Amino acid sequence: MTDALAGRTIVVPERRELDLFARMLEQHGAITIRCPMVAISDVPDAAPVVTWLRRFNTDPPDDLILMTGEGLGRLVGFARRAGLEGAFMSALAKVRKITRGPKPVRRLRSLGLQSDLAAEPPTTAGLIVSLSGENIAGRRIAIQLYPDNPNVELFDFLRRGGAIADPVLCYVYGSAAEDELVIEVIKEMAAGRVDLIAFTSAPQVRRMLLVAKANQSEETLRQGLLRTKIAAVGPVVARAIEEAGGRVSIAPSNNFHMKPLVNEIIAAFN
Repeated sequence: MTDALAGRTIVVPERRELDLFARMLEQHGAITIRCPMVAISDVPDAAPVVTWLRRFNTDPPDDLILMTGEGLGRLVGFARRAGLEGAFMSALAKVRKITRGPKPVRRLRSLGLQSDLAAEPPTTAGLIVSLSGENIAGRRIAIQLYPDNPNVELFDFLRRGGAIADPVLCYVYGSAAEDELVIEVIKEMAAGRVDLIAFTSAPQVRRMLLVAKANQSEETLRQGLLRTKIAAVGPVVARAIEEAGGRVSIAPSNNFHMKPLVNEIIAAFN
């Protein structure tokens, strides 16, 4: 433990690893405001996912693009409940697995598998760059999508290249934090009482924007983003922040995990 962040007030919008991330900051003296922005749940209608899984198992595609670790975990869950887990794992081992970012890589490793092609940088643009040197005409490419992002650029690229895309969306976002708490955080930022907000996913940023709009607090949010230092765990999150009108001042350069983010936060304040 150190006092490198002593007296610093930091908003933590993380959900899944909220306590872990907050403790990592608190052990260096930070005062954290825990405001989980986004909850995740299975899509309400399982039928399209199960149909996709059956198609994947009986006639595996050439490639599978994994956008998120959460998505792969949800697919395994759907397969288990439908009695398809064994067949899915067998098919998954056979196809080329293309990953966007470290989280799907980690989830594959937890299943005893590995990424065959990692996008660099870990963005949709990186996926396109990674596949640009290949002849994808006629290749069947399954795509695990994530909510609130139609990935038009990726689908356009695949279509132009002659590939056959087979997408699946297996989870949706919902609000975990009450609007009142989000608005209170926005007000604290605008008043200059927050030193830093540390975003770990783009949906967190979008959730804050939606709450501000729904509560006629867009100008307050704009002021808050201008007055508060902003940290982003990686380039996808940084882009979402910039599109929201914020400016990222703290971000890891090449290792997009919580620990490197905490190290960068400590360095920025010392």
